Amino acid sequence: MGNGSSREGKESRRSRLKQKLQRFRTHRLHLRTRFSRNAAGVVNQRAVTVEDFSGIALLTLIGADMKFKDKWLTCVSFGEQTFRTEISDTTEKPIWNSEKKLLLEKNGPSLARTNRLSRNKIVGYCELDIFDFVVQEPESACKSFDLLDPASSNVVGSVFLSCAIEDPVETEKRFAKRILSVVDYNEDGQLSFSEFSDLIRAFGNLVAANKKEELFRAADLNGDGVVSIDELAALLALQQEKEPIINNCPVCGEALPLTDKLNAMIHMTLCFDEGTGNQVMTGGFLTDRQASYGWMFKLSEWTHLSTYDVGLNTGSNASHIVVIDRKTKRLVEELIDSKIVLSMRAIYQSKIGLRLMDQGAKEILQRLSEKQGKKMNTVESSQKISSFLEFFKDQINMSEVKYPLQHFKTFNEFFIRELKPGARPIAYMNRDDVAVCAADCRLMAFQSVEDSTRFWIKGRKFSIRGLLGKNVNPNAFLDGSLVIFRLAPQDYHRFHVPVSGVIEKFVDVSGSLYTVNPIAVNSKYCNVFTENKRTVAIISTSEFGKVAFVAIGATMVGSINFVRKEGDHVKKGDELGYFSFGGSTVICVFEKNSIRIDEDLLANSGRSLETLVSVGMQLGVSTRTFAGST
Repeated sequence: MGNGSSREGKESRRSRLKQKLQRFRTHRLHLRTRFSRNAAGVVNQRAVTVEDFSGIALLTLIGADMKFKDKWLTCVSFGEQTFRTEISDTTEKPIWNSEKKLLLEKNGPSLARTNRLSRNKIVGYCELDIFDFVVQEPESACKSFDLLDPASSNVVGSVFLSCAIEDPVETEKRFAKRILSVVDYNEDGQLSFSEFSDLIRAFGNLVAANKKEELFRAADLNGDGVVSIDELAALLALQQEKEPIINNCPVCGEALPLTDKLNAMIHMTLCFDEGTGNQVMTGGFLTDRQASYGWMFKLSEWTHLSTYDVGLNTGSNASHIVVIDRKTKRLVEELIDSKIVLSMRAIYQSKIGLRLMDQGAKEILQRLSEKQGKKMNTVESSQKISSFLEFFKDQINMSEVKYPLQHFKTFNEFFIRELKPGARPIAYMNRDDVAVCAADCRLMAFQSVEDSTRFWIKGRKFSIRGLLGKNVNPNAFLDGSLVIFRLAPQDYHRFHVPVSGVIEKFVDVSGSLYTVNPIAVNSKYCNVFTENKRTVAIISTSEFGKVAFVAIGATMVGSINFVRKEGDHVKKGDELGYFSFGGSTVICVFEKNSIRIDEDLLANSGRSLETLVSVGMQLGVSTRTFAGST
């Protein structure tokens, strides 16, 4: 009975929340676009439907209770935006009272990740679903969340948060009041006509400028030549309902759509980042790590990723590759040792490096890989496991691993670790017309090879024929769809079957052992995917035709190992093989027009941004399914 009452109470709160969200949707029924500015300063517009808009949430980071003293800051990652607080004094109980407004969309991110950082290291994190959070009663209540160590999942402290969805009418009034206070030069809480005129000019509306005297008189009821900020705020809110008078955002100067009143209010509200007097979080960072570094990585508050800003440039020019996590829709960093980055740039991004390749560097990489492979199979190599886990502490979840740490006698045994059953659910397991991701990896997906060479692969002569080698007939795959699964060293290094079918054959292709890091893939001086050692598996399916599964070796990868044989019937999600020590890549080539790849994967790839995915996540659907439904 108690559980039933609890469920009824929760449903009642959910009902009230839905009503409140509906009020947002009906208060202004003209939401169409959201504004942002890319790193080059160009304004972007992204279409948003009325149905997608769910409101503006005010998230307040109140403080934390940690298990040891230090100077603390916290970062909040929400979608592709990351914000940070100021740094606390040395304490176990930091207090921030820091606020941030977040735009909620039905099909957008709802999961916010909060990190506690000390000396630029992530000490603990928690994740919360904003929609579930605001169901609680009362909305303004403070709630405690455990902070988990990213490596061990042990509790290292707790964080105190509050979150509420704002009433749209009150939001608009408070915003107008905040704007008006900017031109209240003598800070007496009243505006003279000259102060009001300055504000109207900032709005950039000629019609309103011509009516400023009329508007001012409408608010100046007693005729004393001044009006209170509250009175004028109410007037402006009412006037904006009747006839928009704000053409430009008075904060950033951006042009606003005249017919899109709700979107204009959202833009200005988020741009001004108004609060209730508490400290406002600093925004415009790409990831929580960059936010912890401070001003060096600070971007514009309205930064939006242009086509090459994050994916390609950070892949070929930076020591931190930025990818987008498909599950949380937030940007995360892939760490690479800075010395290795410098070496890779010297080899793969210069003509001098190319000449080194021609003069024997390929053979050096081959010998180095073989040597490292043998070394990682020694008992002594197990001593490197702890430092490896420390370096990637927030990117390897040991609770998913099948065996405890002491089970692994060599580093390579740990590197090819298995996961617990069920750790990677397979999407639509009973539907063979749905393809899934083949690895825990950074994924790039393209409907055609032409798209892949335009956005990602910069080698001089990449082709499907070159990728599959001379012993595989490429005709079925020409102009087909291409999916690149890049495994980083910290990833689970077993790869799985993306489609159900029969393995027709395996074909080994000899070659070099270049790195598969984007620094090399984006190089115009070499062709990583067509020159590296690789094995091609041809899988015959009823839903997708033939699928070419190409496992590509790389620097430090001692071998490519398959656990299936020719003639085997395989089900999507089945383990197919594994890579020994190092990062590597799998490429799947589908026949032309045989698969409709998921839109979010194509959209990210179209701006050269890799998507962080897990084994079993949906990749795409057979075009036969769509043809059958029409």
